Amino acid sequence: MSAAIKLARLRTADQLCARLEELGVDLPLDPEVEADGPLAASLEVAGRELGNRFAVLPMEGWDASADGRPTELVRRRWRRFGASGAKLVWGGEAYAVRPEGRANPNQLARNPASDCDLADLHDTLVTSHVEHGSRRDDLLVGLQLTHSGRYSRPLGEPAPRTAFRHPVLDARLGIASDAALLSDGELEGLVGDYVSVAHLAREAGFGFVDVKACHGYLGHELLSARERTGPYGGDLAGRSRFLRQVIEAIRRDVPELAIGVRLSVFDFHPYGAGEDGVGVPEPSEHRPFGAAPGGLDVDLAETDSLLSMLAECGVTLLCTTAGSPYYNPHAQRPAFYPPSDGYRPPEDPLVGVARQVRATAELKRRHPELCVVGSGYTYLQEWLPKVAQAVLREGGADLIGLGRMMLSYPELPRDVLAGKALERRLICRTFSDCTTAPRNGLVSGCYPIDSYYKRRPEAEQLAAARRGS
Repeated sequence: MSAAIKLARLRTADQLCARLEELGVDLPLDPEVEADGPLAASLEVAGRELGNRFAVLPMEGWDASADGRPTELVRRRWRRFGASGAKLVWGGEAYAVRPEGRANPNQLARNPASDCDLADLHDTLVTSHVEHGSRRDDLLVGLQLTHSGRYSRPLGEPAPRTAFRHPVLDARLGIASDAALLSDGELEGLVGDYVSVAHLAREAGFGFVDVKACHGYLGHELLSARERTGPYGGDLAGRSRFLRQVIEAIRRDVPELAIGVRLSVFDFHPYGAGEDGVGVPEPSEHRPFGAAPGGLDVDLAETDSLLSMLAECGVTLLCTTAGSPYYNPHAQRPAFYPPSDGYRPPEDPLVGVARQVRATAELKRRHPELCVVGSGYTYLQEWLPKVAQAVLREGGADLIGLGRMMLSYPELPRDVLAGKALERRLICRTFSDCTTAPRNGLVSGCYPIDSYYKRRPEAEQLAAARRGS
């Protein structure tokens, strides 16, 4: 495969198409963005008619208080989400259902003494949405519910709670015994925590909750627990049991909420930097969920079966993603520049984007009953609106999800829908500082582009961390 090249070198559609042909991948591309085209079309979701096809993807903030409460940095991010003009906000934030399930010491988490926090955050977002000239009756906001499982670090040091003994990842985390394994009883007990936070979300005004099953966290890792014995491992029915139990319990106890799942629809083996710094896989006998035998190709057969199970449980929204930022970020978050603890991409990031777009389109074709939000678009930069419109026009997704782009350029959906030229200085170039900063214990944000973070003292600490890596 051709070595990765910077997307900024592809300045014309002919150059982009030639590069895609060289890479042997296909990516939908429209010549122009239409003023009243697919991106501006309405869509009925969860009993509400959304005003456009843009969605804000959930973040994992590193800037809440030590007891899991929102800070001004968190509120600023939610105000910017509201100002974006996107009509679906998928989670806004990854909210840990119990404090020990946080992926970092400053992640939002359940704090029984501050149950009003969620209502305040929801109102902050909606108020900002209205203040920037948008209606509120065609806006749908959800909350992502999570437990970080293997990647729990509630006090800063790894405190993993795992689904099974992984031949590669256990060694990376220093796990040498079964002590980190969650028992069947502990998994059963966790279901109630998800339901409790779902109650809070409903009371706070959220329209749906996302039962997170992606990126190597607990809900996702269980889907690969082929080696686990007992009711939560083995075949797909066992491996999906926890996810389905949570969904069924929320449907039973909080029936007013719609339910979504953000799912890593495929996964690969863990990667690490080779001698030249380029990512190489560390294969094992373990087969990741959504991977073909060997683990380096996509196989959506189990994903297809799982989505049928989830639809039967009452899931109506699906947000696709892939892999994990911890062990194969090029699959999950295509980027030219790796985080400080990462590896250079083993493929052109356009291949990773096209892989996610293709997998999402195939699953949407197989499951037309689900409202499907696609991911992986930020790397496309200036090409994002034209590809996004083409995907929608071809039926490859129902909405276009934006993650990293929301940190640098939250107004992108509003500008595209207004027919404005993109603000090139605000476009995310996937420098990965939004990952490098948290990896070094700093608050999350876009340091290269957002002037608010450029001025913060952490910016110099981040620069020093980059130099050190």
